[in-house]
Parts: sequence; C-alpha cells; structure tokens
Amino acid sequence: MSTAAAPVGGRARRPRWTRALGPLLSAGLVVAVFTWFLPQFTDLSRVWAAITGMSWVEVVALLLAAGWNVVTYQFVVVATTPGLTLRQATVATEAATAVSNTVVGGAAVAVGLTYAMNSSWGFSRSRTSVALLVAGLWNNFAKLGLPVLALALLAFSAPPSAARVAGGLVALGALAATVALLGAVLRSATGAARIGRAAAGVASALRRPFGRGPVEGWDRATTKFRDRTVLLLRARWHWITLATLVSHLSLFLLLVLALRFAGVGADRVGVAEALVVFAFARLLTAVPLTPGGLGVVEVALIAGLAAAGGPRAQVAAAVLLFRALSYVLPIPLGLGCYLFWRHNRSWRRALNAAPRTALVQEAA
Repeated sequence: MSTAAAPVGGRARRPRWTRALGPLLSAGLVVAVFTWFLPQFTDLSRVWAAITGMSWVEVVALLLAAGWNVVTYQFVVVATTPGLTLRQATVATEAATAVSNTVVGGAAVAVGLTYAMNSSWGFSRSRTSVALLVAGLWNNFAKLGLPVLALALLAFSAPPSAARVAGGLVALGALAATVALLGAVLRSATGAARIGRAAAGVASALRRPFGRGPVEGWDRATTKFRDRTVLLLRARWHWITLATLVSHLSLFLLLVLALRFAGVGADRVGVAEALVVFAFARLLTAVPLTPGGLGVVEVALIAGLAAAGGPRAQVAAAVLLFRALSYVLPIPLGLGCYLFWRHNRSWRRALNAAPRTALVQEAA
C-alpha cells in the first residue's frame, strides 16, 4: 500500500520545497544586489559620504516630500471608494503597503487585508472589488503612460535611443490594449458578459491540466462590475485620473530631490532623463519578483541613472535614500495602522452598513 498522502479536496498538495522556492529566490536576489552589485558598482564609503553630506534643510525637504508621497495615494482610494473617509483610506492603504513590502506574494495578501478592513467598516465585497479594480487599472495606466510621456519630453532635448523608443512603443501598445479592453467591457452589458465568458473559457482551459474544474459566473460578475464601474467613472473619472497622476508624480519628485541633494546635478541627469529611468523602473514592479520590487528597482534605477550620466556614488546614494523613504518608511507606518485597526472598535459596522451615496447601487 502506498504511503503517499492522499490529495486534499481532489488536489495533490504541493511539496514544501516548492512553496519555499519563491521566498528563497527572492531573498537570494536581494542579498546579491546589496552584497555583490553595490560594492562592485561603486565605493560604498563615497556613497555614505554623499548621504551624510546633506544639509539639515535638504534632509527636512526630503522628509516633507516623503510624507506628501505617503499621503497622496489615499486620494486615489477615497476617489474610487465612495463613502470611505480619508482616515480609513490611510489606515487601509498603509497597512496593505507594509504587507506588500515585506511578504513574498504580498500583493495578494494585501488585497485580502483590504477586503477584511473594508468589510469591518461596513463595505460590501462588491464595493471593495470595484474600488480595487478601478484603482489598479488607473495605476497601470499611469505606469504604462509614463514611459511614453518621458520619451516625448526627452525627444525635445536629445534623440532617444532605439532601445528606449522600442520600450516606449511596447508601453504604448500595452496601454492602448488595456484601454480598449476596458472600453469594450464598459460599452454595453452584453459586451461585458461576452468578455466575461471568453475570459472564463481561457481560465478554465488553463485549469484543466491541473485537474481543476471550469470557472463559472464570470459573465455575471463582469456585468455587475461594468454597471458599478460605469456609475463611478461617469462621476469621478477626472478626480481618479488627477489623484493617480499626483500620486505617481509625487513619488518621482521624491527621486528628483534625492538626486539633487545627493549631488547629481541637472547637467548630469536632467528631469526628462530621470523620468525615463523612473518610468521603466516602475514598469518592473508589475512583475512581483521580490516584495515591493526590493533589489530589482534599486538595480534598475542605479544602472539607468548612471548610464544617463550620473556619477556612480552619488546616484547610488540618491537611490538608496529614495528607496528608504518610499519603501522602508511605509513599513513601520503600516504596522502601526494595522495595530490601530485591530484595536479600534469605533469605526466598526455591520457588513453592507457603510454610508451609501448616489454612486453606490443598492445591494442585490
């Protein structure tokens, strides 16, 4: 008789080593970046000298820019979630960001945490789903649009390279395809149901080799998403777009200030060149190789900005400052927000009891 464990729920459980492989590879990549790449790239003593050489005025300016950057994404969340207050958006967003920045596959865990927090404040799963999907779409629109904008600005000062033009065309094509798909979903309920059925067919085909059954109800879910999203976008698309742009450009402002204060002048790396590197580094975060792109983003920014003409030590110092304020800082803030949510009972409501507005359809 075989001693192998019986499948649970009709599925064979993955071996433990395969579940640990992702975290181990991510940790190995991060260690390699900070213990091999950086020392090979530049003299770390010069990097430290560039950081400690900043004046207190520059330090205060960086901290203010970092604080503003932390705040700006809450505007997107409030715009996409009618009835959610700015304080609730801050707690949910910072806690979710802390999870994304510290856990392998943290984006999925962060989504689950957002559902839990919003549900505890009385928001239905459908309201949270629409908010997450719209905010995520607009965030990806910005990520795909920034390289195109950056290359257009760079073309006024210097002809961009063939590689950058190719990257910009790929981003433009992906942006156009995403916008076209969203337009097809929103155009009519019949079209939305058709797209839902087509997506369900693809998902079912991908599940079949693993012994999983077909997915169902995607046509109804897509139609429901379409109805709620049309209502939201008709009223707030301009505010959502503005808030998303402010969020991304605030992050870019933090990078530019770090470059200038670390000693990378505009004569070495201009704003347009920095925006090109920033935009393509942001695109890399779409592939969750490590939590929050740790290690990957640093290499992309340092290599790109140095290739653009920045002195290596100062560029490395600026990028490390930028990541400390945009990646590390939200982690303790998010932990504090999570603990606040766990212990604060004054905001709790029964499910689906959150304030309703004209932009929220009645619950089915």
